[in-house]
Amino acid sequence: MADYTRSSSKRRRVSSSAIDMQSAIQQPGSIKINVEGAYIIDHEDEDSSHGSSPSSHTEGEEQSYQHHNRDIRLPNHTAVVSHVAADIGGSLAKVVYFSRENGVPESGGRLNFLSFETDKIDECIEYLRLLQHKYQKTNGDAKAADLMVMATGGGAFKFYDRIKERLGVDVVREDEMECLIMGLDFFITEIPTEVFTYNDDDPENAVDYQDPRSEVYPYLLVNIGSGVSMIKVSGPSQYQRIGGTSLGGGTLWGLLSLLTGARTFDDMLAMADKGDNHAIDLLVGDIYGEGMGYEKIGLSEKTIASSFGKVLKRKREAERRAEDGSGLSNGDAVPRPEEPPAAPANDEAVNLVGDGRMFKPEDISRSLLYAISNNIGQISYLQSEKHNLQRIYFGGSFIRGHAQTIHTLSFAIKFWSKGSKQAFFLRHEGYLGAVGAFLKRRPQSWGRRGSVDLVDI
Repeated sequence: MADYTRSSSKRRRVSSSAIDMQSAIQQPGSIKINVEGAYIIDHEDEDSSHGSSPSSHTEGEEQSYQHHNRDIRLPNHTAVVSHVAADIGGSLAKVVYFSRENGVPESGGRLNFLSFETDKIDECIEYLRLLQHKYQKTNGDAKAADLMVMATGGGAFKFYDRIKERLGVDVVREDEMECLIMGLDFFITEIPTEVFTYNDDDPENAVDYQDPRSEVYPYLLVNIGSGVSMIKVSGPSQYQRIGGTSLGGGTLWGLLSLLTGARTFDDMLAMADKGDNHAIDLLVGDIYGEGMGYEKIGLSEKTIASSFGKVLKRKREAERRAEDGSGLSNGDAVPRPEEPPAAPANDEAVNLVGDGRMFKPEDISRSLLYAISNNIGQISYLQSEKHNLQRIYFGGSFIRGHAQTIHTLSFAIKFWSKGSKQAFFLRHEGYLGAVGAFLKRRPQSWGRRGSVDLVDI
């Protein structure tokens, strides 16, 4: 990873709303989370014994959650934080919480990030219960019920009663769009090396980390979860959902679970890394011939002309040879015992890869990933053009820091804008809503734009 730098940008503040002021009055004893000197750390670069996570499983037992491998270190925050945040979506529940470093207030602390599959919401609630007990143990006379849960996303409403009943705490539900924007604003303005761009024209320096910036508006937020929402942000609390698409992470997850048998989204991304979409997609070079493209309209020979465009042709050719007794039927039958299997006349036509499959699961994964990502990238560009937005930020759990996904989205914006626009990504892209909900617990006038104020009771 690149060396982490500290920003010396001048802070500026905006006044809080009347609601925020009333909240501060009702919650005396509020504190300010100190982000001075904040930086991102990789778990691989430290001793894992820092003790930020409660123990929720015995040795040898599979964890029900995934701990994001980049915490945000807050070396100068020493006060107690008495709330956690959860963004519960259709596929994943994301949790953000603060922990003291080594249990010592003087050492500061960190923001921790982890996720659960929403189908395992009970495991998520149990983890929050363990955080309650750790909070009580760490803060002496504090009661477990003092730890408040800030919640956003559809699951904040769907599972509200269950969370409140099992934890015995206040559950404050926050608007999902507001939380997404507040979380993104925090990352853009406060955390060094959080935002980055990607340019594969220079493979050795493909990732370019951005310094925190104070002037951010307007911009387009493309949040890719189970579905996709596209939000025009004109200023603090000034936003409008301008579009989206139902073809998002849930689409990729659902189709690949049917086509490949993969059990988790991470397994699907790992397969895509090993795949070759040329066996599945019809390319411009397949139409015009090798070494030829359609340069007059800016298409190279490797440009995808039709996602999954080779599948039907190859399947039909295999079926024709099966009817002639020289091949396999539908890619899943066995050779006739009285005849030796004939070699395919055309390797491109049928090439079984095991278990009777005509296409490799890895190739299918790569092709579908490209199809979904390219579609999202093109719609994002069109929305940015329609609303005159230069900066396009991609967030959501669909991305997961996956290089091929980032490359495809970045390439799509660069291609359709002819290089005039750029895609921006985040290292905590799946936690915008959870961080925003965490930041909703706030007093007045803290942070570079007053968008990251917290209250502790």
